Amino acid sequence: MIDRLDAALRFQQEALSLRTQRQSVIASNIAHADTPGYKARDFDFSSTLAQSVERGKQAEGVSLSTTSARHLPGVASSFADKMQLDYRIPMQSSIDGNTVEMDTERVAFADNAVHFESGLTVMSAKIKTMLSAIQQ
Repeated sequence: MIDRLDAALRFQQEALSLRTQRQSVIASNIAHADTPGYKARDFDFSSTLAQSVERGKQAEGVSLSTTSARHLPGVASSFADKMQLDYRIPMQSSIDGNTVEMDTERVAFADNAVHFESGLTVMSAKIKTMLSAIQQ
């Protein structure tokens, strides 16, 4: 039963986790906008999500130790170690070697935030549907 609930929410969980990671990377780019020589970084969300979901199906990661046979065997993925950050190619080069373009970063930040909110809405709707089914 728990496995089915986990499987039903796994995709949204992975997507929200990646959105959080991406927001952090974009925020780091924005924070370093005035740092000479800083190279803006990002990752391809769709391919990383596909890899993350596939890894989740293979049950890779850090397993939690249990002290009782009644404990649930938890598995935490160590995604942060496997995430591949790519350097962004700037539209216009700067004199100091910084590749952060604030317009691009702002658009990426806002787009990621909107997708995160929509993911939360979808996950909330799934949970409400499950609760409704359980209560009836």
